[in-house]
Amino acid sequence: MLSFIVRSALKKNWGLWLPGQSAVRAMSSPGGPTPPFTSLSISHPAESVTHVELHRPEKRNAMNRAFWSEMVDCFNQIAGDPDCRVVVVSGAGKIFTAGIDLMDMASDVLQPEGDDTARSSWNMRRTITKYQETFSVIERCPKPVLVAVHGACVGGGVDLITACDIRLCTQDAWFQVKEVDIGLAADVGTLQRLPKVIGSRSLVNELALTARKMYADEAKSSGLVSRVFADKEAMMAGALEMAGEIAGRSPVAVQGTKINLIYSRDHSVAEGLDYMATWNMSMLQTHDVMKSAQASMEKKSPKTIAFSKL
Repeated sequence: MLSFIVRSALKKNWGLWLPGQSAVRAMSSPGGPTPPFTSLSISHPAESVTHVELHRPEKRNAMNRAFWSEMVDCFNQIAGDPDCRVVVVSGAGKIFTAGIDLMDMASDVLQPEGDDTARSSWNMRRTITKYQETFSVIERCPKPVLVAVHGACVGGGVDLITACDIRLCTQDAWFQVKEVDIGLAADVGTLQRLPKVIGSRSLVNELALTARKMYADEAKSSGLVSRVFADKEAMMAGALEMAGEIAGRSPVAVQGTKINLIYSRDHSVAEGLDYMATWNMSMLQTHDVMKSAQASMEKKSPKTIAFSKL
């Protein structure tokens, strides 16, 4: 009886809500992609949490032509959605993703249009920058993005996860910068972001130049992921719990933190401090600061505060 009362109370206050099995199951979408998308399934397993699931399980979530544009549309919508405070990305089926769908994408990559080499090259550059946007839009999204990886994460999957803010995986997960095996240099984010995610330049070079697999324990020890879970169900529960923790904080504070972390990564300390001062000269003028301070003095969790939408 007590457990029923506690769970009922938690459900009434989303800030104190803990993920149950039903919520975790709701994050999997056996009904298929969410229209108008054909490669993504979108759900809302908890208040202020958006779940984006790569949903081509029959193709091992390989990234086809539709995926590259749908991710841009999806995250542009999320960026402007005041009801969303945090995003969880995962993959349907047996693995996270097999990477680029070579059969579907071959014409774009191998047969660029153009009357001569110069024009073909310009068209190829346009195509590459278009595909780069698919993952850059995740990084630019002001809402924190958690990615939960199970099984294989190959090629384009590594490009995707390095654009996310927090990376989790299962014990059976493995990662592979596969591009050199198919005769090209990774060109949509891995070579630019992975060195900033993993502290060892030597390890990054090894992974990118040999295309060897990195398994979960090494991914954890190198800093590619921050947590490893026994299986997918445990991982999704952990991801949802972490998302709830983030969603329960001030969206002004959370989104400002993400934006400034990324800015500081790409600039000097002095430039980062200057940007931070400029940022907070306006962002400190929010009711969220007083609300959070009051809750702290009353020894209450920030998740008990009703923050305005942003």
